[in-house]
Amino acid sequence: MALYLLFESASGFSLFHVHGIDEIGQNTEAVRNSVLDLTRFGKVVKLAAFQPFSSALDALNQCNAVSEGLLTDELRNFLELNLPKIKEGKKPKFSLGVAEPKIGSQISELTKIPCQSNEFVLEILRGVRLHFERFIKDLKQADLEKAQLGLGHSYSRAKVKFNVNRVDNMVIQAIFLLDTLDKDINSFSMRVREWYSWHFPELAKIVNDNYLYAKVAKFVENKSELTEDKLPGLEDILGDEEKAKEIVEAAKASMGQDLSPIDLINVQQFAQRVMDLSEYRKKLYEYLVTKMNDIAPNLASLIGEVVGARLISHAGSLTNLAKCPASTLQILGAEKALFRALKTRGNTPKYGLIFHSSFIGRASARNKGRLARYLANKCSIASRIDCFSETNTTIFGEKLREQVEERLDFYDKGVAPRKNLDVMKLAIDSASNKDSQENQDGEENKMDTDDGPAEVSAKKSKKKKAKSKGADGVSVAEDKLAEVADGDAPIEPETEKKKKKKEKRKLAEELVPEIPNGTNGLDSEQNGTAKKKKKKKGGEEAANGDELQTASKVKKKKKAKSGDDE
Repeated sequence: MALYLLFESASGFSLFHVHGIDEIGQNTEAVRNSVLDLTRFGKVVKLAAFQPFSSALDALNQCNAVSEGLLTDELRNFLELNLPKIKEGKKPKFSLGVAEPKIGSQISELTKIPCQSNEFVLEILRGVRLHFERFIKDLKQADLEKAQLGLGHSYSRAKVKFNVNRVDNMVIQAIFLLDTLDKDINSFSMRVREWYSWHFPELAKIVNDNYLYAKVAKFVENKSELTEDKLPGLEDILGDEEKAKEIVEAAKASMGQDLSPIDLINVQQFAQRVMDLSEYRKKLYEYLVTKMNDIAPNLASLIGEVVGARLISHAGSLTNLAKCPASTLQILGAEKALFRALKTRGNTPKYGLIFHSSFIGRASARNKGRLARYLANKCSIASRIDCFSETNTTIFGEKLREQVEERLDFYDKGVAPRKNLDVMKLAIDSASNKDSQENQDGEENKMDTDDGPAEVSAKKSKKKKAKSKGADGVSVAEDKLAEVADGDAPIEPETEKKKKKKEKRKLAEELVPEIPNGTNGLDSEQNGTAKKKKKKKGGEEAANGDELQTASKVKKKKKAKSGDDE
């Protein structure tokens, strides 16, 4: 049986004919080694056909189709033109060797060409890939490498679905920069305090905040020139009138030494740099909050933006964090303590980065480990929802936060928390309702553009009326009951009539089994009494009299029957 090989390259589709190979020795080492020798390989494998791609875009489309196991029209036409035709009702005398089993099954289904993919076919395709430029004339090695490089770049770009708004790398860089800025601002502010304290040492005790200290040092400059005229400026900076007066009084009796104008200029410049760094730190924190709300909104609403960003940066990405089990997420950041505990066979750590969460601080010392385990479980759920969900919502994070709050109450007060299944159902329902409301709002906005405001308000009022009616009529029924309860018509007479009817039915059922014959007469009598009751509209006494009459008639009939039998 003849064997043909389909080889997909960056330049086009090619078809090779393999002949003169013994099937018995296909898997031997000699055949594998002969692939490397071009003289021996060229005698066995020969080029049958070659179809180049029309453009780089065409090459990308064909490559995507082959990788997904789809047969394109170009490839189908190429195979049908260059392979022997298959006669109906007869077994084909050839087979097609392919590298991908998916595309092979698709070819055999659509074109009835028998395909195979095994070690032997892959070995020969390896030789074809090795000597491909020798088989095709006017094809240079440099051109083939350029085509492969361009196709590889375009194929990888198409495969990676890139979303600009959900790039977790920005969060990783921002949280790293935020941590380094905190360290630098602390060290620089301490340096400002130490430097300016040579001139005004009393200021360090009055102003504790580092940012405010740098601002005041920049504003005061020389303490000898600080008078009561600068009090309004100090009040604006500090926000406290008493502290401003205290600084002015301390400047008058300060123990510090005088500084030269050049030294004061340098201190002021350094204080200004510290202020700029502090302001930039605030802007960076706002940027981090916005990015976390875009990338991981549920994780941010559950545990906070900073702690969530630290978890993402420590795991490497949001996808890696989503893949982590809750037990791993619980001790992220405590790897040293974990391995030390495993080495010394001591107690393993209970928490890592999630220790900075407010929930752990609020829990008692006895319940910190239990709450850390529970919080890690909820963080794992939130990170997976953020990573794999298409809609950007914070509903799940808020519900998970409520669950953690309930667990805290359970540990402290013994209040039983809700089940996770019930909470997730509520979250899914609220998310779906939110989506439907957004769609309705979008439609209403469209209606606003088309119709006038009066028409829209009339339509909204109609919708409200329809909603008030309700599909099940629950609200209408409630309104009617309220009207009946508030009005003059009582409900009690209806209930009394029903009770009378039920009592009559019970008496009739008790009397019927005692009369084996003549039941029709009793029924007629009962019907007659019922008609009389409707006409007379009597009360309870008439009903009791009728019942006594029917009972006496039944007794008379019994006596008559007993006399006949005797």
